[in-house]
Amino acid sequence: MPREKIDRITAEHRWFLDQFNYHILVCAGLGCPGNDDILRALGQTVRNRQLTDEVLIRKVGCMGLCSAGPLVLIRPGDLMYQKVQPEDAEEIIASLGKKPVERLLLSPDLAFFTRQHKNVLRLSGRIDPESLPDYLVAGGYQALLQALFAMQPTDILRCIQESGLRGRGGAGYPTGLKWSTVARAQGSPKYLICNADEGDPGAFMDRSLLESTPYAILEGMTVAAYAVGASEGFIYVRAEYPLAVQRLKRAIRDAEQNNLLGHSICGSNLNFRVQIRLGAGAFVCGEETALIRSIEGRRGLPRPRPPYPAEKGLRGRPTLINNVETYANIPSVITNGPEWWARLGTDKSRGTKVFALTGTIRNTGLIEVPMGMPLREIVYDIGGGLPGGHALKAVQTGGPSGGCIPAALLDTPVTYESLNELGSIMGSGGMIVIDDSASMVDIVTYFMAFCRDESCGKCTPCRVGTAQIHNLLTKFQNRKATMADLEMLEWLCDLVRNTSLCGLGQSAPNPVLSALRFFRQEFLDCILTDQNHEEVRP
Repeated sequence: MPREKIDRITAEHRWFLDQFNYHILVCAGLGCPGNDDILRALGQTVRNRQLTDEVLIRKVGCMGLCSAGPLVLIRPGDLMYQKVQPEDAEEIIASLGKKPVERLLLSPDLAFFTRQHKNVLRLSGRIDPESLPDYLVAGGYQALLQALFAMQPTDILRCIQESGLRGRGGAGYPTGLKWSTVARAQGSPKYLICNADEGDPGAFMDRSLLESTPYAILEGMTVAAYAVGASEGFIYVRAEYPLAVQRLKRAIRDAEQNNLLGHSICGSNLNFRVQIRLGAGAFVCGEETALIRSIEGRRGLPRPRPPYPAEKGLRGRPTLINNVETYANIPSVITNGPEWWARLGTDKSRGTKVFALTGTIRNTGLIEVPMGMPLREIVYDIGGGLPGGHALKAVQTGGPSGGCIPAALLDTPVTYESLNELGSIMGSGGMIVIDDSASMVDIVTYFMAFCRDESCGKCTPCRVGTAQIHNLLTKFQNRKATMADLEMLEWLCDLVRNTSLCGLGQSAPNPVLSALRFFRQEFLDCILTDQNHEEVRP
């Protein structure tokens, strides 16, 4: 598909869109239940009023503010309606060009929208995720054309390195360094994998990106394949994301039919194909070596590293693995340049980061902010604070592998380094707000139960250690723990963290250790002190 064909499709679709006076965009993500009924009601109303030549109704991806869903956006004017129901269709259509429906109106000045800096999410909720022409009109595939016809693979590698982009899957490894390692690695063929095995409780960043902008992920993967010399790619996505899988399949089919995937992409010498592999819900398969085994049709068990997948990965060949958000960043880094990306965020944590903001907070949903924004601004400005008069107790980041940051440290900037210093991690982007009614003992017991159940059982420290830590935590929950149990709890956490085979076991104690560091009194309050036990609390 040469540039001329892309330009022709773009021009034709732009002309089509310009024929309508009004565009009604309906959030069609899983976060807005009932959107199919809303789409049908709006469509029927438009037909009944004979407005089909004036009003175009389109389904789009996640608009972000899940707590106010279902959401509907009216253009021109960018009027956003919240909590829309099918019975509101008549009133919404009747208001076009007139006074808005005040009872449904969502203020455009809401800090949830104005305090964000959208890059990865810039098209989410603005284009039809199942329409390649929509993506092209929004500037899609310009990065791929630039990469193929104006850059050499070494230019792309240098661009990604100079940008300072770090992997958005959790560890924050420098993306440019990983790509360069794969590019230099000996062996053929080379493979490329998109890790979409999002398993953290409360996390839905990757799912929303796959549902909202699947073409952007494919474009980022194709640029990466050109840069490192890969000829075959895999998207490993959990089967629990049926809508994401459906839209990915359509995007791959459309890209293949239009020469944006496959043989001689866009008339170049790049050959690259993408397949989907469904995960069965095993959390450990988010670990890259376990994920590789699963793609190969084997049980998803981690293996020791080195050798790293960049040198010996899928089928023993050099393999590049990045997560969904990392690939979604690539098109904008290529088109805007590394200096643009490097100006965002902080010196060591550059760019923006997508978070799933959940928990006891008014504005739950998907957000994207510059690295370095303090937690306080995320919670109280973007998140709107806590409902019900409750006070903030902690913010948990990084999922079951992360830590709990107390309210006293709410001015901590969100960077890889600052979170690590507090015993937490960035993770893939889960952020859970915890109020003063919650028990930290209960919270860390839940996370440890999750890690225990998801342990693959290959190594003894994780298989046995997580179970024993959970047993001890239940004693604290039942207020039957002793000081000896507290000492044993800390010792076991240290053992599991330092001797487990993979990241699951190594990070499983993080929530417990951070809770003991900042909320130790809650554990001490659970120490048994009745007449049959002479425990003395410090």
